[in-house]
Amino acid sequence: MRIDVVSLFPDFVRQSAAVGVVGRAQHRELLQVETWNPRDFAPDKHRTVDGRPFGGGPGMVMLIDPLRASLAAIREAAPEPVHVIYLSPQGARLTQGRVEALANMPRIALICGRYEGVDERLLQHEVDEELSIGDYVLSGGELAAAVIIDAVGRLQDGALNDAQSAQQDSFSDGLLDCPHYTRPEHHDAWGGVPEVLLSGDHSAIRRWRRKQSLGRTWLRRPDLLTQRALDEESRVLLDEFRREYARLNGAADSDRRNEN
Repeated sequence: MRIDVVSLFPDFVRQSAAVGVVGRAQHRELLQVETWNPRDFAPDKHRTVDGRPFGGGPGMVMLIDPLRASLAAIREAAPEPVHVIYLSPQGARLTQGRVEALANMPRIALICGRYEGVDERLLQHEVDEELSIGDYVLSGGELAAAVIIDAVGRLQDGALNDAQSAQQDSFSDGLLDCPHYTRPEHHDAWGGVPEVLLSGDHSAIRRWRRKQSLGRTWLRRPDLLTQRALDEESRVLLDEFRREYARLNGAADSDRRNEN
């Protein structure tokens, strides 16, 4: 897969994409990340990429022509069709489902806005979709681009050393991930790991992890549960978790009352 990024700070994008899983994916030639600086396509000697907004107001707006020329160069750089994305707080919220769809595309291009944004005419005629990584404002789109590159890059076949890692991540099936434990088996300050994880019973371990995933989602992101239909096993496991949670928290409340 190839990702082209239009940015006034290409070094930031290249450096963020050179480490970790994404860096490994590039080294293995599973992913190609290229950067394009619109200043290189500005027609004047000052390499101007922004202008004052019509109608007045603070800030500057990125010009059409340098961005349009950048996109033209991107399209000419490789034969595959490219899906153009503008990173904006006004865009649709990025989800794991959308990440998975993007990961299956041969090419995407990310436009990183700066200042007050981009001339609306470019968005209307050159951009396929707008995406947001959250309901807040950043100084520019570079951090959002880094998020998308990481999320998409790690889903390329062979990018992760263990292919099952992506399948077990939070949001991979619409739920939060279950708790994880490692050595030591018993910690002097905080006790041991759940016995089921030491049992070697893979069916019981799978069931426990599913129950914890459902329960953690119910506790922390109940909105996710309203968006999906649970199968019979999941409903049973979630009911078990709720009863156990109520029992444990009732006992904790009772202990606190006795202490007082």
